[in-house]
Amino acid sequence: MLLYTTVGSNDLSRAGRFYDRVMATLGFRREREDETEIGYMAPGDVRCRFWVVTPFDGRPAHFGNGVTIAFEAPSRAAVDAFHAAALAEGGTDEGAPGLRPFHAHFYAAFVRDHDGNKLAAVCERPE
Repeated sequence: MLLYTTVGSNDLSRAGRFYDRVMATLGFRREREDETEIGYMAPGDVRCRFWVVTPFDGRPAHFGNGVTIAFEAPSRAAVDAFHAAALAEGGTDEGAPGLRPFHAHFYAAFVRDHDGNKLAAVCERPE
């Protein structure tokens, strides 16, 4: 359904360090970058589907209330690693790894990056 997603940052260099470590836990890699954006993609994909950008309008980046970007994780261990990597890079805990009441196998962790963007890693496979 979605072609790509962006989150804004006020410090692209710091955001790059955060996302390089966090996205690697889910199998994504930094594929593109310039002075205004960094793009991440999955192996075998044809495009970057997640971008960290400085806002096009030149105003400070800020997060949206009620917005969460959720990434599919290949395993519960990857969800755990995502959460640990985010916290190690200075992210904020918004929900430790664990089962959620959405359905029997919805295993997720929630964090915020340095700019306040809320992220989740979700594995929907049985353990």
